[in-house]
Amino acid sequence: MIDRLIGGRRHYAWLIVIVTFVTLITTAGFRATPGVLIVPLQTEYGWSRGTISLAISLGLVLFGLTAPFSAALMERFGVRRVMLVALVTIATGASLTTVMTSSWQLDLLWGVVVGGATGAVSVPLAATVANRWFESRRGLVTGILTASNASGQMVFLPALAWLATAYGWRWAAASVAVVAMVLVFPIVALFVRDRPQSIGLEPYGATEPVPVPERSPRPFRPAVDGLLLGIRSRTFWLLSTSFFICGLSTNGLIGTHLIPAAVDHHMTAVAGASLLALMGLFDVVGTTCSGWLTDRLDPRHLLAWYYALRGLAVIALPYAFGTGYALVAFAVFYGLDWVATVPPTVAITADHFGRERVGIVFGWVFASHQLGAAVAAWAAGASRGWLGTYSYAFVSAGLLCLVAAGLSLRIGKHERAGGLVPEPVPV
Repeated sequence: MIDRLIGGRRHYAWLIVIVTFVTLITTAGFRATPGVLIVPLQTEYGWSRGTISLAISLGLVLFGLTAPFSAALMERFGVRRVMLVALVTIATGASLTTVMTSSWQLDLLWGVVVGGATGAVSVPLAATVANRWFESRRGLVTGILTASNASGQMVFLPALAWLATAYGWRWAAASVAVVAMVLVFPIVALFVRDRPQSIGLEPYGATEPVPVPERSPRPFRPAVDGLLLGIRSRTFWLLSTSFFICGLSTNGLIGTHLIPAAVDHHMTAVAGASLLALMGLFDVVGTTCSGWLTDRLDPRHLLAWYYALRGLAVIALPYAFGTGYALVAFAVFYGLDWVATVPPTVAITADHFGRERVGIVFGWVFASHQLGAAVAAWAAGASRGWLGTYSYAFVSAGLLCLVAAGLSLRIGKHERAGGLVPEPVPV
């Protein structure tokens, strides 16, 4: 069957995109599950939202720090092996969650085990696939795969919220393990290949043979080298700082706390999860369009617009609660902007640091995204406990997004035929 697919009219790269899309959209749903569990865990165990948010924050940190090392492991051991090991680890952690009795076990299982494993199948995987399998359409493919990663955490939330409400939160956690092993694992094992050259093909759109770099005998050395390369670059720091704010305002704040905030305003958990699902659907549109625009416009200007519009939207969110039409409008608008920032950020990273290093360097930029998410996940939960409202957290995140818009315009541009040229970096 694989031979027929390789010799088909469509390039095998598009099948890789489909399989990667399925993997990212489901594993992102796994990572977002604790957002559904905040209120049920608080009710059953009496844990504060700050205590539960600490586990989510830890998971976001591990998720971000795992990403650059997983990119390095993909270079050394292959994409398929890393994806399969990550899926088994996710299923194990989610299964053990159903028998936990203490908050430290939540920290260990959802924070360390599931958080670290989902970092191996996240946005850096999208960047790696797009740059290995595509010579042209990379911005579009990055947008599609990034949209799946962000949308998955929202598309599955209504079903998980319904399971947690109707049958108990353990059913929601157990469903994660079942989907990982029964649905996603076999698809990855059967169809994923590491590079087009391994099956006798060249990247989609390539007009001449593309060389395959040698594998490093020390798998973590490329990750460390990527960090050392990045920290000597002004562009890296501007991207990392703006992406820190990106994570703070999306995964950490809205992705984690919109459902409990909706419950605070007398909505059901399923209704709050449905708002996130609506964001997920429009995120596919927004991020895919962002990828298309990234192939045609200056990515710095795109980033500035995305962050500025997001900031204004999240500042307005506290005033939208209690009005159904306003919340739906917010969900649609915020969904279009959710991770539209990723394609231009990946494009700038690739152009400044080179295509073969984009997975690892962007992995470190993405780590800053998750650090920002971790800060917001804990701080928003803690401030809700201290002040009795999420409004201060929403307004603060919106103001920081306006700062990120200004930082994006400070990224340097170097002209070359067709766009940017790599920024000179010391060696």
